[in-house]
Amino acid sequence: MKRILCATLLALGLVHATAAESAQNQIPRPANGTALSPSNGLALDDCLRLAAEKHPVLAAAQAGIAAATEAVGEAQAPYYPQVDLSAGYHRWQRRAFLPSGLVLPGRSLPELLGPLDDWNGGLSSRLMLYDSGERRAGLDAARARRAGAEADASATQADVRLTVQSAFYALAAAQDLQTVATKSLARAESHQHLAEVRHQAGAAPKADVLRTQAEVADARLQLIGADSRVRIATGRLNTAMGRAASTPLTIAATVSAAPPPGSEQVAADADRALAHRPEIQSAEKRTEAARAAVTAARAARAPKVRADAAFGWRDTLLLPDTREWQAGLSVELPVFDAGTRARRLARSKAEAAREEAAFENRRLQIREEVWSAGVELQRSWSAIAANEANVRASEESLRVVQERYQSGAGVVSDLLDTQTALAHAEASLATARWSYLAARAAFERAVGGP
Repeated sequence: MKRILCATLLALGLVHATAAESAQNQIPRPANGTALSPSNGLALDDCLRLAAEKHPVLAAAQAGIAAATEAVGEAQAPYYPQVDLSAGYHRWQRRAFLPSGLVLPGRSLPELLGPLDDWNGGLSSRLMLYDSGERRAGLDAARARRAGAEADASATQADVRLTVQSAFYALAAAQDLQTVATKSLARAESHQHLAEVRHQAGAAPKADVLRTQAEVADARLQLIGADSRVRIATGRLNTAMGRAASTPLTIAATVSAAPPPGSEQVAADADRALAHRPEIQSAEKRTEAARAAVTAARAARAPKVRADAAFGWRDTLLLPDTREWQAGLSVELPVFDAGTRARRLARSKAEAAREEAAFENRRLQIREEVWSAGVELQRSWSAIAANEANVRASEESLRVVQERYQSGAGVVSDLLDTQTALAHAEASLATARWSYLAARAAFERAVGGP
């Protein structure tokens, strides 16, 4: 009769743990595939949308594009005439340096001129007619930098997306580990109750009760740690979305993903990454800008031809009526500048060589990223099957040991060791499932998109 009572209590504890696990795995999802409402929790797409709307690094990337666009307009300005309007007033007096022997009838030679009023106003204009391609090179460099800024913004968006995905899966894994800790505590309490019943019946020593009490205390500590990890993971996901870490957050996560690609597909994906990764495009545009800077440095050593014109009025009256004007051409040819232009050219060539080397190095890095991400994807996929087999074996082992302990053929240490092994297996399986999704997100980021 006592054995029947013990078996009944143990079965009730296992049913409670199984119900908790079933409630965790069966997460409600909308039938039409639309986004979940906040009351049911945020789906991954909801989190990605919030990050796209709120994250400050994306706003900074857009500001970088705007600045680069303005730089293009600045580089286009030298193609147009520069027109200045000037006006002024001066009252002046100067010493007169007149030629010797000059005589003014009935007057002595003045030593000072003035004081006089000088009112002036007018327009002046300048236009570069020929500069050996310096303006064109500057415009090409500005356009390349703008394209590079756009590519950098795309890379930033991809980084934010991966960060949100990783944080989302980390929170989902933490919640599953919390469920595992809850189930482990329920088992430990059930085993403690079983040991107490057997001890009261004289079928187990007091040491069995003490061992199970220690196991319950350790399970509670594990649950406290799991709760803390859920809170930390929630804060990280909020931060990844551009929100305060303390913002209340509930997610709706499901484990669903396709198998990993084969080795041939990974090789093809590496080529696709070299063609589509924004980092490659950014490095390529930086190289183009550096080459354009070399062209501009060469053109700075060549002759330049400018046209200039001015028209205005000047007089000693507030409204001057004496007209002044000029128009003409000027040619500039640098003769000596202490090596400034030559050093600028040498520096530009060195910077271009540096960007070209960085571009090739980036290509190697991306190939390595795709290869490593593919290897990790295969490992995490294989780990799921191995952990599932481990959980099944641990569950069956716990069932056998429980039966042996109930019948008096087993010892409590075997029961507790088997219980701990099952908890570890369940935690490892939960981690493996979400790690695979995180690895798949990293792989998609490495190849340049889903």
